Amino acid sequence: MTLIEKFPITEANFTLYFLAYDSPNALSPKAHWSDRQGILELTHNYGTEKDPSFAIANGNTEPHRGFGHVCISVDNIQAACDRISSAGYRFQKKLSDGRMRHVAFALDPDDYWVEIISDNKVEDTEGITETDPSTYRMNHTMLRVKDHEQSLRFYKDVLGMSLLRTSENPPSKFNLYFLGYVPGADNDVNTNPLEGVLELTWNYGTEQDAAFKYHDGNAEPQGFGHIAITVDDLDAACERFEEKGVRWKKRLTDGRMKNMAFVLDPDGYWVEVVQNERIKKRNTL
Repeated sequence: MTLIEKFPITEANFTLYFLAYDSPNALSPKAHWSDRQGILELTHNYGTEKDPSFAIANGNTEPHRGFGHVCISVDNIQAACDRISSAGYRFQKKLSDGRMRHVAFALDPDDYWVEIISDNKVEDTEGITETDPSTYRMNHTMLRVKDHEQSLRFYKDVLGMSLLRTSENPPSKFNLYFLGYVPGADNDVNTNPLEGVLELTWNYGTEQDAAFKYHDGNAEPQGFGHIAITVDDLDAACERFEEKGVRWKKRLTDGRMKNMAFVLDPDGYWVEVVQNERIKKRNTL
């Protein structure tokens, strides 16, 4: 990935880093950070690197499960995994582990999971030793949800996403739902070549447990922060969300930062809403 934007917020003691795939082979090279589908925002709070006891909640350990992983799609998955391993990074799951031999999970320095999937058939890339990072995609972010029906209604009807595909797994008692902004999509899209996809994981039965709750990443212990969408007209979008009866974490009029809003999904995950600067200038940060 390439660092495409950096925002030091020194008065609040943190810096935001925006990374994306930016080569000529990328889906949106050289575009403004607010006009991309696949982007990763990293937040560094000053001083945490000096605290040996500091650790984040990666969303995959009890009792703080919620956020699952980010995912990149690659050209030749065996060669890509070898490249990551050779660079000294650890794996939560190697390609050879378990029954699912078509995906791997690397660990970043904070132990967040990074899923690695292949844009090509895994059997066709066996034995290929070269990989081209300029072809990689920031494919998706995965969130666990308590009630799939409520979550699908929110992301489709309120945020305007389409259901791109569904993976049902009754023997393991979970379903995966992939959503994104793809006009005309009808639950039959190959999502591997895409960027900016949202994966929702629903484990059967959680919706029937009144006490069940996922960790949103913003309550202590902190880790995952939010997903974000950009819109054509921020004021009009927020008025529409108000009419839809969304729960707000931060309205546009709240606080000092009048250039962003945060709505809450049915599980309490934060969804940032910002202006697409290509469509309309607003000074997003």
